[in-house]
Amino acid sequence: METSSADLLDPDCRRPDGPVPLGGRARPSLRAVQGPARAPAYPGGMPRGSRRLLLPALGLVVALLTGCSGSAGAAPRTPGDHVTTAEAAVLAGLLHGNFRSGGADFEETAPYAEGSVLTLTGSVDFVRSVGSARATTTYRNGQPPDSRTIFFTTKDIWFGDVPNLAQELAAAGLPAATYVRRPLAPVAADGQGQLIDVLAQLVLNLSARSSDDPQSFEKGNYTWQGSRSINGRPASVYSLAGGARVAVGADKQLLQYVTPLPDQTFQVTMTLPQHGRRSIDLPGDTRTVSATDHPDIAAKVGV
Repeated sequence: METSSADLLDPDCRRPDGPVPLGGRARPSLRAVQGPARAPAYPGGMPRGSRRLLLPALGLVVALLTGCSGSAGAAPRTPGDHVTTAEAAVLAGLLHGNFRSGGADFEETAPYAEGSVLTLTGSVDFVRSVGSARATTTYRNGQPPDSRTIFFTTKDIWFGDVPNLAQELAAAGLPAATYVRRPLAPVAADGQGQLIDVLAQLVLNLSARSSDDPQSFEKGNYTWQGSRSINGRPASVYSLAGGARVAVGADKQLLQYVTPLPDQTFQVTMTLPQHGRRSIDLPGDTRTVSATDHPDIAAKVGV
């Protein structure tokens, strides 16, 4: 089922003033925040020229994701063959299958710049739409990896291991906190957004409370691309309209989703090695400082 770009985000998450730039506060467009330069509170800050993400295409990415799986056919296949009726039915129920499984472990990689890769490794509760991960940026130039702990829902994102947070809180006379929470930055109507927020939203959008219409996959540009192994598990690979592809196990579970991001030169790869119920406890208020309530603290630590 092809959904509109507006369906990508919960309407309550959208803000008219647009997304929060990497390492800064909300602005009408994604650009460097005026004032002293500061390091972002999480890894993976993309160069300014590569931060823009077009909403219609990202909406299409998630729409294409709305039902993707695969079943091996008995007859010989040629890569590029259109999906069969049986495969269309599997594709139509793939995201609902994730919801029924309750959750999954995931690894999500985004090689956003030359020699730099942002990786989210964690778990997601598909029923409650809650995730947690270790966000790590690795570099090929010998620079040490940079890591943060994150939690996220459809509305908020928490950052842990934030440099200088303890010092800034103490200087402001505020209670100690381990995490900084801010609203999850939506992809704005002009198509701009933050990489880490987009990655979190893509993970949460791997689930649907109902299946789609198989006929949309039979009639659309969905093709079988062959078989491969994902973490030692045999999988069928399908190409989706728009350039994304999915790998589906013999048990009809989504094993991997790979997609280009709009207006970017890299692809995001999401791998789900294990499915099953996951219980994720979000940081409590006593361990959290709100970026909304304390924008000065958030600005100083780069959230």
